[in-house]
This record gives sequence, structure tokens and C-alpha cells, in this order.
Amino acid sequence: MQRRGFIALIAAAALAACASTGGAPPPSFSSDRISVVTRGAGPDVILIPGLSSSRDVWNTTADGLDDNYRVHLVQLNGFAGAPVGGAGEGPVSAPAAEEIARYIRETGLERPAVIGHSMGGSIGMMLAARHPNAVGKLMVVDMFPFMGAMFGGPNATRETLTPVADQIREAMRAAPQGVVSPQTEATINSMVRTESARAAIIEHSRLSDNGVSANAFHELIVTDLRPELANISVPFTTLYVIPPQAPITPEQYDMFMRASYANIPQARIVKIEDSYHFIMIDQFDRFMSEVRTFLAD
Repeated sequence: MQRRGFIALIAAAALAACASTGGAPPPSFSSDRISVVTRGAGPDVILIPGLSSSRDVWNTTADGLDDNYRVHLVQLNGFAGAPVGGAGEGPVSAPAAEEIARYIRETGLERPAVIGHSMGGSIGMMLAARHPNAVGKLMVVDMFPFMGAMFGGPNATRETLTPVADQIREAMRAAPQGVVSPQTEATINSMVRTESARAAIIEHSRLSDNGVSANAFHELIVTDLRPELANISVPFTTLYVIPPQAPITPEQYDMFMRASYANIPQARIVKIEDSYHFIMIDQFDRFMSEVRTFLAD
């Protein structure tokens, strides 16, 4: 796989994801890693945003669900102006997955559906694989179980990827806090096709803590979840797009996506056309159709 152009896109995306915050955690649960806002009534659905993102990216999704479902909107600390809390050092995704598992347990949720976008999809996979009795079904929105393959190929290991991940982390940490570079703006343009949504997402990215984003991106590069996917036995759907700068053919990209999820034989793998990375914004109607199908399964 030719990776140089795609590597640049993914690395820049670490500084450009999206965000904004609001709300407060339910009174029965507190955490220095996540906060959760709940709305609606009915079967439980947990929505997890991605790297440097806000739960606000799910607002229209929640609007479409909260008449029939109780929606739990997760905010990851350190992103989108949320307090850094316990996310200031070390990994971000794995501890967040553990906190969501604790949230499910302590608030008495009965095997909720989980939908995660980008890094939120990685957190969802960790949650479902490591706490298989906690999750009723899982949807991953545009994320691979091993993002490191984009940097070192499918046979890369944590050891071979660590120098690359270290270098990217240091570059991200060195970037000025609260400043949106032209590269970041260009990256957001390549991740959100809907022009009217870009300004808000740029601002959300600006509010995210560089150190937390850097640590989170480092963790994603070196973490290979493929061996753990066999632990996921619940209904599973993943939605994906072909990135506009993908350095491989659409056919090769399709094959890579299917190979990545080979350890989940029940996986439903769906390509979404005419969308960039933020599918829930760019193709809202199609996205909601897939979400309803997923929840009805």
C-alpha cells in the first residue's frame, strides 16, 4: 500500500478532529475521564465521539433518536474544551472504554447499543471486546481496528510503529495551543464535505488540549485491536467512506476494510457514498437509515 499521502492526512487529522461541550454527568456517576449527558426515553444508546471531538457532533443524531430511545452522549475529557482531568497523561482510549463500562454498570444499563465515530469507534471496539456482557450491539463509524497499518503496513507491530508514533506525538505537542493552522483547516475540509459545518468543527478542534490529542493519537497508532475482535459476538455494523486523498484504488480500500474486520464473521460492512469522514453530518439521512436498521436488528 502506498501510504505517504494518507499518512500526512491522518497525522494532520489528529489536530483537526472536532469538538464542543456542554451539559453535566448524571448525578449517580462521576469520572475524571468522561462526562455523559442523557436525553430521551426508551432502549439505551451510547454515542461516543472521536479524536478531539465533542459530543455535539451527535446532536442531530440524538434529535432523530430521542423520541424512541434514551441517548447517552459521551464527552471525552481534554477534547473540545472539556477539562483535561485524568486524561493528561498516558493512553486515552483504553481508560475511556473502562470508564464507559463502569458507567454502564453503575447506572444499571442493560446491554446498551453503542455507536462510536473514528476514535470513538476504537473505544467502542475495546468496550465490546473487553466487556462482552456490557454491550448489546456495536456500530463503528469510519474507523479501522488497526490504524497503525496505515503507517507500517498490515504486518507492522507496536515495536516497529513506536518510533513513528513518538515523532508524531512530539510534533503535535509542539504545536501552539489554541491556534488553527492552515494545515489543520485544510484537513478539516477533507474530513467534512458539508461546508456549513466546517467553521464549527475548526473551533471545536481549537478548543482541544494538544497534549491529550497527541497521547490519544499515539495510542491509536500502536494499538492493534484485530486479535480482540473475535471476542465481539454481538451484532456489529461498520460504516466507512473512501477518503478523498486515499492513495489506493476504491477496490483496494474495500478489500482492506473487509480484511480488517475478518475476525468478526457477523460484521455488516457498509460503504457510504458521497461523504467524507463525518458521515453523520455529510450523509445524515443515509446515516440515520443505517442507524435505525442497526438498532432494529
